[in-house]
Amino acid sequence: MALRGLETWAPVAYDGAARDLVKALKFRGAARVAGAMAALVVANAPAGLLAGALVPVPLHPARRRTRPFNQSALVAAAVSARANLPVVDCLIRKGSKATQVGRARAARLTVAGTIEATGRPPPTALLVDDVVTTGATLAACAGALRAAGAREVAAIAFARTAGR
Repeated sequence: MALRGLETWAPVAYDGAARDLVKALKFRGAARVAGAMAALVVANAPAGLLAGALVPVPLHPARRRTRPFNQSALVAAAVSARANLPVVDCLIRKGSKATQVGRARAARLTVAGTIEATGRPPPTALLVDDVVTTGATLAACAGALRAAGAREVAAIAFARTAGR
C-alpha cells in the first residue's frame, strides 16, 4: 500500500493477538516478542521489499529515558537477523515529547518536521516500525531520509490499523 506517498507494508491488522504482542513489547518490555513479529514480517514480505538497510523509527529522547529500549529498533534487529540486512540507526526525533498513543488523527499528523537524519543515510532505506496508524511518523522519517540523500525509501511494520 502507498501511504502518504510512501510504499508501506505490514503483515497483520492491529487487532486481537497482534495488538497484544505490540502492547507486550512496547509497554511491558517483552523484548522477545520482537522475534515473533520479525518472523511474520520476513516470511510474508512481498518480493523485493526486504532490500537496502533497515532504519528504525526513532523514539523521542524523553520517551527513551522512560523506556530503556526502542521497540522499532528491536523489531529492526530481529528482521536484520532473519533477512541479513544491515541496521542503520540514522534518525533522531526532536520537538514535542507528546506521545502518539491515544492522539486523534489530526494531532498525529503534526509529527512532520520533528524527525531529522544524522549523518548520511543509506541510499536504499527500509523504515521499520511496530504499528502503522496514520502514517505520519513514517512519512516524516521518509522525508528526513530523502532530504539527507536517500534515493529509495519504503517502510515495513508489524501491524497496521484498520483501513491501512
